[in-house]
Amino acid sequence: MSTPKKLKIGLIGGGPGSFIGAIHLNGALMDGMYELVAGAFSSNPEKSKKRGEELMLDPKRVYGSYDEMFAREMELPESERIDVVVIVTPNNFHFDPTVKALKHGFHVALDKPLTLNYTEAKALYHEVKKSDKLFLLTHTYSGYPMIKQAKQMIAEGQIGKVRKVYVEYPQGWLYKLLETENNKQAEWRTDPNRNGLAGCMGDIGTHAFHMAEYITGEKVSHLCADLYIKIEGRPIDDDGVVLLRFENGASGVLMASQTDTGCENNLKVRVYGEKGGLEWEQELNNSLTVRFPGQPAQIFRAGTGYLGSLAQENTRTPAGHPEGYIEAFANLYRNFARCIFAEHAGETPKKEWQDYPGVEDGIRGMAFIDHVLKSTASDIKWTPFVVEK
Repeated sequence: MSTPKKLKIGLIGGGPGSFIGAIHLNGALMDGMYELVAGAFSSNPEKSKKRGEELMLDPKRVYGSYDEMFAREMELPESERIDVVVIVTPNNFHFDPTVKALKHGFHVALDKPLTLNYTEAKALYHEVKKSDKLFLLTHTYSGYPMIKQAKQMIAEGQIGKVRKVYVEYPQGWLYKLLETENNKQAEWRTDPNRNGLAGCMGDIGTHAFHMAEYITGEKVSHLCADLYIKIEGRPIDDDGVVLLRFENGASGVLMASQTDTGCENNLKVRVYGEKGGLEWEQELNNSLTVRFPGQPAQIFRAGTGYLGSLAQENTRTPAGHPEGYIEAFANLYRNFARCIFAEHAGETPKKEWQDYPGVEDGIRGMAFIDHVLKSTASDIKWTPFVVEK
């Protein structure tokens, strides 16, 4: 493949004080494959201008709205305009800018979940499918090397047919009504008009659901859910439990909470099959515990030569040098860029590069939210998991 030019990013969202916007940028820029050249960083033009100044961008390419950004960028020569639109807004501003970006001919990287609701998700699914542009949905945790290792080991049959899946995502940061204390992150994540009708389960439960399907390669066929509001006065759930059935007959349990007081951010996955088991947790993300009957537990470590091709392709440092959250983002962005470069060159990207979440993952995540809400409201024990498109 010939050496390509850097992909030019136009960022939507990520204004002053944004947490996730800075994370996305750090990840995207890590490998030198992208450069930030433009942005509509806030719906408030003054805040957008301020963020553009902080990022030392050309003031002419700092816009007051994403509509203005699309219109003005299209006036530039093709060699100068943005290539990829990165969207890091609250969920109620996922659908419209994504559709418009695709229609203007830009590739899109979107923070999860796919949309505000399932109706939007189905419409966006078809927009992505009929577009000739590539689409990345940043389910971050699928970018960790040892998650890639677990996925490959299961796909290769090393633990046999999957029987049981446990996935839990405990957080404690919403243990009180932070949304009443001028906390920007809490305000929009607990607002059904900006976050969607599922709170905790929509925010982090979707990560847990994606992880269960991504690692095992198995699809959920039925679920039974119960959502809770632990903190009085909060309009949407902050805690929940979901029983899972998979198409291959495996069973599972998914737990997610943002009111587990004192917990930080320790997504955990355990998968057990006919021959062995695998265990991983986000706060010790460079390790994967592997269990086989009659043997001591083994600890596989990132950066070592005995790992499979998926992990090797997504590892940056030698063993013992920790890689973490931002590097997981960077892995997604690097794989996405490599696929774009391959497409531009008329080449087929390596299968390891194509291993990033896309619109299929996104619509399954929104179907998960929809079914969890319906199951919680129903007296019927099991809800069939059907993905409408």
